[in-house]
Amino acid sequence: MSPPLFWIDDVPSAGATATLRGPEGRHAVTVTRLRAGEPVILGDGRGGSALCEVVSTSGKDALTVRALSYRFTDRPRPRVTVVQALPKSERSELFVELATEAGADTIVPWQASRCVARWSGGDRGRTEKADKGVAKWRATASAAAKQSRRPWIPEVTDLATTTVVRARCAEVIGAGGQVLALHEDGSRSFRDVVAASSSEVLLIVGPEGGLADSEIADFSALGAHAVVLGPEVLRTSTAAAVALGALGALTDRWDPAPR
Repeated sequence: MSPPLFWIDDVPSAGATATLRGPEGRHAVTVTRLRAGEPVILGDGRGGSALCEVVSTSGKDALTVRALSYRFTDRPRPRVTVVQALPKSERSELFVELATEAGADTIVPWQASRCVARWSGGDRGRTEKADKGVAKWRATASAAAKQSRRPWIPEVTDLATTTVVRARCAEVIGAGGQVLALHEDGSRSFRDVVAASSSEVLLIVGPEGGLADSEIADFSALGAHAVVLGPEVLRTSTAAAVALGALGALTDRWDPAPR
């Protein structure tokens, strides 16, 4: 079993010492109960990580380690952005956990036309709701990346409108990437459309009620493909994780990396 991973702003180089404090230090000392001589990984969530050995603990929230080795891990290719229509509240964080563990690089919360959950609106309260929702997604992504030993924490953007999503689609396609809208009535198979040579793949996942016809037409006009992922109809909270798994098998994203 690999050592536990904790986040730190500055990862120590080989031979250097560092002290983990605050919530991460408290979790390492009081929850994980690490002791001198045990291995631990410190990461910055931006690709840098160090295999360390615990030197000592102090109080309830300070852990001093010595770095045994340092490494930097590039993001896998192609990069994957998931545009996720807001799921219902009870499944919102589940989506983030699964997508993070499956390897999403960027997560874009999207207020689609058929979303039951509403984060945006004209009044101040709805703006605050969007801020809280994004903050919760970011915290969930950080925790899921740590649990799955990911060297990169996925970026979670601010809440996007359909106009913003359209602009992202145009940018990805213009740079040689692909936009795949997951749709149970898609005209093509996910497996047949994915190009391993793409620089980036943008996945669009609709809400519980599915993507609206106008949204499919809008994205298709930009060059997106409406694709069916498989024979089953998946929940909006799980579709992205399944698609990411398929991408891992169809491209080089899952090539084994040295540890």
